[in-house]
Amino acid sequence: MTVPLLEFVEVERRFLTGEGEVFALRGVTLAISAGEMIAIVGPSGSGKSTLLNILGCLDRPTGGTYRVAGRDTGDLDSDTLARLRREHFGFIFQRHHLLAHLSASANAALPAIYDGRAMAERQSRADALLTRLGLPDRLGHRASQMSGGQQQRVSIARALINGGEVILADEPTGSLDRNSGEEVLAILAELHALGHTVIIVTHDMKVAAHAERIIEIGDSEITSDRPNPAVPQRNRGVSSVRKEHASDGRSGAFSTGLVEAFRIAWLAIVSHPLRTGLTMLGIVIGITSVASMVALGNGAQGRILDIINSMWTNTISIYPGWNVGDDGETVVRRLSVGDFDALRAQAFVDSISPMVSQQALVRHGNIKVRANVQGVGELEFRVRGMTFVQGRAFRAEEVDDEAQVAVLDANLARRLFGSNRDPIGEVILAGTLPLKVIGVAESGPISAGPEINIWLPYSTAGGRLFGQLYFNSITVRIRDGASSNAAESDITRLLTVRHGAKDFNTRNADAAVRARTQAQQSVRLLVSIVAVISLVVGGIGVMNIMLVSVTERTHEIGVRMAVGARRSDIMLQFVVEAVVVCMISGLIGIALSFAAGPLYALAMPGWTMEFSPPAILIAFLCSVGIGIVFGYLPARQASRLDPTEALAHE
Repeated sequence: MTVPLLEFVEVERRFLTGEGEVFALRGVTLAISAGEMIAIVGPSGSGKSTLLNILGCLDRPTGGTYRVAGRDTGDLDSDTLARLRREHFGFIFQRHHLLAHLSASANAALPAIYDGRAMAERQSRADALLTRLGLPDRLGHRASQMSGGQQQRVSIARALINGGEVILADEPTGSLDRNSGEEVLAILAELHALGHTVIIVTHDMKVAAHAERIIEIGDSEITSDRPNPAVPQRNRGVSSVRKEHASDGRSGAFSTGLVEAFRIAWLAIVSHPLRTGLTMLGIVIGITSVASMVALGNGAQGRILDIINSMWTNTISIYPGWNVGDDGETVVRRLSVGDFDALRAQAFVDSISPMVSQQALVRHGNIKVRANVQGVGELEFRVRGMTFVQGRAFRAEEVDDEAQVAVLDANLARRLFGSNRDPIGEVILAGTLPLKVIGVAESGPISAGPEINIWLPYSTAGGRLFGQLYFNSITVRIRDGASSNAAESDITRLLTVRHGAKDFNTRNADAAVRARTQAQQSVRLLVSIVAVISLVVGGIGVMNIMLVSVTERTHEIGVRMAVGARRSDIMLQFVVEAVVVCMISGLIGIALSFAAGPLYALAMPGWTMEFSPPAILIAFLCSVGIGIVFGYLPARQASRLDPTEALAHE
């Protein structure tokens, strides 16, 4: 006994309404053999479209059994039902249900995408079918550029692209003129002759007259099932359709679907530029903030390291006074030459320099400049990390001999001598003390005191200029490898013993750098939090726009499900679309952060934004992650739409 290709056994389909349950089908028993051409006839609301939807696995019965080739569809999951639609059924709809943004060729090839075909293969097959159906000059036309009859031919090509063993035609001539309707019926008859099982749903008995079997339905039940004597009966039971193009697996479906999902995403983005731009704004701001803050942090860290390496590496400054800011006149003991000599002898000392400092007028000829006159040791320039533009530093013997020599900073040299005159060897006056210029130094990255400075031996400044026998400060540079904290403790212990009390205070440059670094990290954390909030807000915007997109494209989703798209295919499509939006936003954000680099360098000379590949990659991955996280909910909602309800949505 031959097993029917399609079989209903006491099938019911009930719908819940506000007034209770409504039967669309009641107790329908029906068997359809392979190769038949059947017309299902009935008035509107009789249940014939519901019957067709269940036959095509778009809908499920709420009672009874529906079998395809002996297999109970009630035991099949949604993916298996999608595969049946994709590989065995081809739908021809009254309203054609072509996707407006696709060409005729792309519409016809749509089911082959979900069958895992390569683009070249499916387009070649679609073009061949359209040419066979009389549309060789309409391959690149969109639905709006074709007549109703031409659109229906595209719909027929789409039904045949994967083989179309069973053709399900829902009012295939309902929206066509007479000539176009006759052409479509002739094509269906030709397909029947080739071995396809053709099932036509219609309310028009003239259309039903082309079928070899007519089933009438009324009030949700089959009222008549009879052969049509006007049409010769063909051998039934075995389909002669050879599925040359049907896939025997889904090995390439994922990669093909992924490429298609990216293409659909791009079409959706470019078709709504303003809406997409506003959606992307939050992500752009967030990614720009993240990338810029990382680059600023890297640049600042490098700059601070340069400063530390050139000037403040392991330095400890000692000041007189019980507390920071005390007037030196109020303390009992002051920093003396003996303190300086005692500190200089310590093993942890790399270099050391005392300082006496006061403001004074510096003159050369008739030019007068108020400068910070600093009496220092011969190692001051090493301690401070300063370099020489011209000349040299004073020597130890010049310090011992109270030599009247001076080193100018570059600013003071320009003020006194201009840009073209060599100051080396010239004599200037600091107050009333004549000094011979022996060098011009460039201040380090961070200079102590005012911008205009002159340096001379501390013995000369204290003994001949200020009459001061004590120091305003002593700065110690700790040798490499020694602990600055341990050195600070030793200095404190040594001077406390010498003074009999701690009438001084110390400032550890490393501690200051650590404090500054911590402050910088706090600022970076704060800005990063703001950036994260911006990313979240942007992500919510992406989710909202994707939810709107799902609503707007419900009909498209229904069409894709009808031609065999699985739930995972629909979910992939919308997740990819969200990811594409966020990827583009991320790239724009990264580009903007790069563009901000030169502007930052102009606004902050000497400071730069340093971009690192890992940071850029992290920022980009953040944008992709936002797309995945916030695209999931809309994608899930799209994948769970009911195919029949989605198809009915306009």
